[in-house]
Amino acid sequence: MKMSRAAVPGLFTALNIYCGFLSIVFSGQGLYSTAAWLIIVAAAFDSLDGVMARMAHASSQFGVELDSLADVVSFGAAPSLLVYHVYLHSVIPLGFLIAAFPVIFGAIRLARFNVQLVGFDKEYFNGLPIPMQAITLCAFILHIDAENYGITASAGMELLFLVVLLSILMVSHVKYDTAPKLTMEQLKVHRWKVIVIVACFCILVAAKLLMNANLLFLMLVGYVVFGIFRAAGGWLKKILHKRMMIL
Repeated sequence: MKMSRAAVPGLFTALNIYCGFLSIVFSGQGLYSTAAWLIIVAAAFDSLDGVMARMAHASSQFGVELDSLADVVSFGAAPSLLVYHVYLHSVIPLGFLIAAFPVIFGAIRLARFNVQLVGFDKEYFNGLPIPMQAITLCAFILHIDAENYGITASAGMELLFLVVLLSILMVSHVKYDTAPKLTMEQLKVHRWKVIVIVACFCILVAAKLLMNANLLFLMLVGYVVFGIFRAAGGWLKKILHKRMMIL
């Protein structure tokens, strides 16, 4: 039986959902590292379904909606349950609420994205993308190695703060760069983005990513912080411009 072109990206989306489901299962069993890596693998499938959709010229509104539902599972529900089991279940009653932030704010962020979507190509994300929020949380959990050594109170509070910050950033208007599309025109226009992405990938490979979650976490924090500083710089310029106009 021949598979249609439109079914190819849908297959990667289904794999995304399956990884999210498995992550939820492993979180409940206390296998936090495995659960975290499954969310990161889900993010890889999430990227590939978009690439395959463009290559097959199979982008559609149905694909956008299915992808959003998959993201709610893999990057909303799965990380919410992961942070709940890792630490937030012990912070009563506040932890029950904060653990739900990734799935609640993530769903709001995806709904806003779909409403604002015009075409399928964007230069910037309006707010932190939900996969980046999820894999940043996962990288932190791998960084502290909670499964083998447990989680200290200080690391737990850092996780709590990170959950709140990343969730707020998802529904903020802070701009975050999209990855350039795999076309010669896009690669030329965004050559610096390409250089940074390739450099980060090479560094991770050289540092043996599977053995060094610390470096992955630092790179993701750099991405998050860069968006915050750029937004702060833009707001500062607007304030200074208004004061100069008054003077």
